[in-house]
Amino acid sequence: MSDLTRPHVTAAEFLALEDRDDLAQLLNGDILVAPPPIPHHQRTVGEFYVELRQLIPNGEVFIAPIELWLDEENIPQPDVVWVAEGGRCVIEEKRLRGAPELIVEVLSPGTARIDKRDKYSLYERHGVTEYWIAAPVEEFVEVYALVEGKYTYLGTFGPTDSFISPALGGRTVDLSRIFRSPRASSS
Repeated sequence: MSDLTRPHVTAAEFLALEDRDDLAQLLNGDILVAPPPIPHHQRTVGEFYVELRQLIPNGEVFIAPIELWLDEENIPQPDVVWVAEGGRCVIEEKRLRGAPELIVEVLSPGTARIDKRDKYSLYERHGVTEYWIAAPVEEFVEVYALVEGKYTYLGTFGPTDSFISPALGGRTVDLSRIFRSPRASSS
């Protein structure tokens, strides 16, 4: 998220932009555009998607690019989102609206500070039940659960660890299925 492309705008102005980049997000009224993700980032996103599809008790899992309308100044594009059936997040025709039960952000060099600071505060403020911050190169996940309106740190888990997710109804997340050695590329 390196390029600030316009001065402060509202959600309506952001959504009305005809030449809006697919990777653009609105955070605190600022339009941010990220470079395309690298294969390692996308591989990790895909592994979380597959794992969550197997673990979710109901609802749907989405991966970026997908817009999540949170308020008049914030329409982020989380890497992975779980929307529980009957939850507060509504699946609309063009985007998601409201706080989902779980968001996973996979760090990239250009997004780490935003994911750890700005999105952490944003998701906490809007009541996202659980927030996972994944570091694909270092192979760990920081897990935060919302308790009385504030995130509680549940731990940092490495590539051979597993953890219990309160948002997923106490299901166990096995990170050895996420952080697999990348496939050798054929040249």
